[in-house]
Amino acid sequence: MASETKLHLRNQHRDGYDFARLVAQTPDLAPFTTRNPVGQTTIDFQDVAAVRMLNRALLKTYYDVGFWDIPAGYLCPPIPGRVDYIHYLADLLAESNDQEIPRGRHIKALDIGTGASLVYPLVGQNEYGWDFTGVDIDAGAIKSAQQICTDNKLNITVQRQDNPKDIFRGVIGRHNRFHVTLCNPPFHASIAQANKGTQRKWANLGNGRSTTLNFGGQNAELWCAGGEIKFIARMIEQSRAFGEQCLWFTSLVSKKDNLSPLGRILRKAKVADLRIVEMAQGQKTSRFIAWTFHHKRQRSAFMAGLGK
Repeated sequence: MASETKLHLRNQHRDGYDFARLVAQTPDLAPFTTRNPVGQTTIDFQDVAAVRMLNRALLKTYYDVGFWDIPAGYLCPPIPGRVDYIHYLADLLAESNDQEIPRGRHIKALDIGTGASLVYPLVGQNEYGWDFTGVDIDAGAIKSAQQICTDNKLNITVQRQDNPKDIFRGVIGRHNRFHVTLCNPPFHASIAQANKGTQRKWANLGNGRSTTLNFGGQNAELWCAGGEIKFIARMIEQSRAFGEQCLWFTSLVSKKDNLSPLGRILRKAKVADLRIVEMAQGQKTSRFIAWTFHHKRQRSAFMAGLGK
């Protein structure tokens, strides 16, 4: 990582990876470190084991996660970018909280597709103390996430979504209230497209022969019929039934070209407000889309009243 990463101002990884500190906290990372051509310490990001160990060290050093691991083949998320999403969500909630970042367990967050890594609840709970519920359709991911909670004695709710076609139904009960939902949706439309994307990323890393992405990923994590846009469109449609129970619905959008059609779908759903929040890490730009069915005054009331 370059020293000027364009990450969020509160992101602890803005200055890159402090390998001396990481190795001191997690000595098992040391064998994976190497020197780049200019003499800086780094790891081989094409090495699955090295990436997993780096994540373990980051989560322990910065987010008080004593032990973290995921089963082979599951998505191993890049921590700095994931943390950025959490910080920008905090800014979004602050708008309706007298411009103060909301902290504490009265803030309820719902992570759709939490994955085996449980990364958003882990960093979000540590940074802001929010009360997280993580949901996934994959039994292996749920088992892994529950094990992480057990090993670290974390008070995070982990729940399986039994119907893959449902996103909020079966998860948000009649009496549940959430300040924010978040999601990193599957972005490919087919397994063939996912494989092409994998090979393209490997080519960019200088390895054109491998068919395994260094960050891994199960089928449900990487693709769904219709791809990202259909998944988010279904999320928007289902969110209408839970508009009074959730303040902000949000989702990452990997493809910029999807923003325009998603905007049309949201306007058709008659949302009260729509946001597109840009994020950046080095040369890579990402974004998430956020929508609410609450008007400005209602949003302030929601923030003031829930959990009291």
